[in-house]
Amino acid sequence: MLRVEELNDRLIDLAFSEDIGDGDHTTLCCIPSDAIGESKLMIKQEGIFAGVDIAKRVFHRFDPELAVEINIEDGAHVTPGDIVMSVKGREQSLLQTERLMLNILQRMSGIATMTHKYQQALIDAGTKTRVLDTRKTTPGMRMLEKEAVLIGGGINHRIGLFDMILLKDNHIDFCGGIHNAISHAKAYCKEKGKDLKIECEVRNFKELNEALVEGCDRIMFDNFTPEDTRRAVNIVAGRCETESSGGITFENMIPYAKAGVDFISFGALTHSVKGLDMNFKAAVSDKLVMK
Repeated sequence: MLRVEELNDRLIDLAFSEDIGDGDHTTLCCIPSDAIGESKLMIKQEGIFAGVDIAKRVFHRFDPELAVEINIEDGAHVTPGDIVMSVKGREQSLLQTERLMLNILQRMSGIATMTHKYQQALIDAGTKTRVLDTRKTTPGMRMLEKEAVLIGGGINHRIGLFDMILLKDNHIDFCGGIHNAISHAKAYCKEKGKDLKIECEVRNFKELNEALVEGCDRIMFDNFTPEDTRRAVNIVAGRCETESSGGITFENMIPYAKAGVDFISFGALTHSVKGLDMNFKAAVSDKLVMK
């Protein structure tokens, strides 16, 4: 299995190939190859910053001689005007790395900001419920987006299809029910020598009781009401972890959390997020050149 660093390098290489093609002709036509300059990353919107490590990786993957000075680390609360980093080196390199770096950092910071908003609201409401992400991520950017969730104070659900067994409605229906699905999952793990947690989605109290009889590590309550969630949590009574999912938003999540679930998963953290506004501008005489 590829390491995170290798996956990120593949993403960076693909993105540069997609963006630059046979050359950044705008830059090549007007910027001398030996011109040295500096650009600064400035925040334009309040939020939580994320992406320091991948930003440095983008710069150094393209031009190892770029010098990156970090002023603000991941997880910091930022406000308009904050200078996150300064980068010095070939002006051609600064111009050609700008867009990819911004695309990644704006998205990661948007995810971290939204995650922080959700998790802080649950804390302020006096609950112990934790925010989970999902697999509803941008193809190729999953590792970065899930890292952003962690930076924002949330918790990663499974990374992919390989690190946890999640028996959802379609698996259960194809398999012929909860009993078959969980028993097959346990037998598979034993046969393959896999130490994987097993989570089972349930749609009603009949399925909930079946899942408890079979035993699993976590039960997901799918499209339960807050009232039914409270009842379900009481039935589980600490025998496994509990998760709420389906139709839950920032506006209606508090009653679910107060029902006592351990986790609430939100696809919106990664599939509907708005990037945090920031820019990367040339610095001249220690002042940013603004358009």
